[in-house]
Amino acid sequence: MILIHDIFYLKFGKAKDAKALFNEFKAIGKKQNFPMGRLLTDLVTNHSYTLIMESEWNSLSDWENSMKDGLGMDEWQKWYQKFIPLCDSAKREIYTIVET
Repeated sequence: MILIHDIFYLKFGKAKDAKALFNEFKAIGKKQNFPMGRLLTDLVTNHSYTLIMESEWNSLSDWENSMKDGLGMDEWQKWYQKFIPLCDSAKREIYTIVET
């Protein structure tokens, strides 16, 4: 199993807007069988306004195939254009789940 953290560093004061947009993202992801995990926000960190989307995949190739299929969807592209202005930067962390 693979665990992916998509980490978004949001613009100051935009966390509420970003969280609201993720409700739309869930609906889009459901159509693509995207395994929606948890949505996390920072509590006390060295980087405020951090939003993390967590997802679990059977394999890295499953995730890659989903990215190829989903990112081309018109509906996802429209959502992404609304999300971009809320972000300063982002990164992704990919882990192998060793034990649950």
